[in-house]
Amino acid sequence: MGLLQDKLAKYDIPQKIKAKGVYPYFRCIESEQHTEVMMSGKKVLMFGSNSYLGLTNHPKVIEAAIEATKRYGTGCAGSRFLNGTLDLHIQLEKELAEFVGKEDALIYSTGFQVNLGVVSCITGREDYIICDELDHASIVEGRRLSFSTTFKFKHNDMNSLEKELQKCRPESVKLIVVDGVFSMEGDITNLPEIVRLAKKYNANIMVDEAHGLGVLGRQGRGTCDHFGLTGDVDLIMGTFSKSLASLGGFIAADESIINYLRHNSRSYIFSASSTPAATAAARAALHIMKTEPERLQQLWDNTNYSLKRFRELGFEIGHTATPIIPLYVRDIDKTFMVTKMLFDEGVFVNPVIPPACSPEDTLIRFSLMATHTIDQIDYAIEKLFKCFKQLGII
Repeated sequence: MGLLQDKLAKYDIPQKIKAKGVYPYFRCIESEQHTEVMMSGKKVLMFGSNSYLGLTNHPKVIEAAIEATKRYGTGCAGSRFLNGTLDLHIQLEKELAEFVGKEDALIYSTGFQVNLGVVSCITGREDYIICDELDHASIVEGRRLSFSTTFKFKHNDMNSLEKELQKCRPESVKLIVVDGVFSMEGDITNLPEIVRLAKKYNANIMVDEAHGLGVLGRQGRGTCDHFGLTGDVDLIMGTFSKSLASLGGFIAADESIINYLRHNSRSYIFSASSTPAATAAARAALHIMKTEPERLQQLWDNTNYSLKRFRELGFEIGHTATPIIPLYVRDIDKTFMVTKMLFDEGVFVNPVIPPACSPEDTLIRFSLMATHTIDQIDYAIEKLFKCFKQLGII
């Protein structure tokens, strides 16, 4: 065994969890991503999906992907920079820019690549990047690659943000990067105060709308639209893998920013372009978001109903105000155990442990879709209450 293998073989945490029979990852789904899925030969209620509007099996989305594959083939065989740009990409970029209220947009192959490629290159050595401590891992990796000085502020703490802004040289670019909706906690960034501080200290703002798009704002336009502050935010990022029922991501901004990123963002220039099927599926989902407002209303009906029930039953759910509902366990072993118990009861949920959260903040991530029924929600909450009770969590 070589030195590398010898070193990595010492990492045995997954093996230990598997030995306890509570390993919760890479569970194989044998059906479409819907409110009910087939796993290990049985039906399980899905409360771990990011498909907030329930569009992954919408006939129009599926048909768009099929037709695009027939017309363009299965892949583009190159990067957007060279031979991988389709008219389909250009059409979707224009529609996304218009939808979120910006001049232009760029499509990347994944949402992770958007944050990695934008945050890492958009500021220089004399500049600053200031992030919420609970920003998504893709933002963290982007700032690690940047040559700029980086600061973190306490989660949604505007006094902490102001202290970090005060450390910056007034003449330098200062980019504040935040999640619009935080993906594990479900709370919404305090964008009005961030905008106020950005104006006070002449800073710029980038908002990651991965979990805000299709959830907040008019027709699901996101957090910036929800607060009526689109014009005060410089860059708006979004993904296709949540409400847009596909795979990919985009950044929207004014033409000067997009022009710079188009020619300097390495994860855009040096990655194969989004497949025809993924691009067409996202475009179809975007059209449905705009023409079927009842889906967004149903998502919020389900969310408000669930939040009320969880609070009445004594679950600790933090400051969530979205379809992402954290059920705090605050114990790693119990988080794994309750996930397994719930699966045995026919309910799929996601456990959240370090590094996605601190050790004392472990939780079960319960996420809703517009297509969930009240009966399904009631069944899941009943089983959650039963399992949490058995483990002494509530």
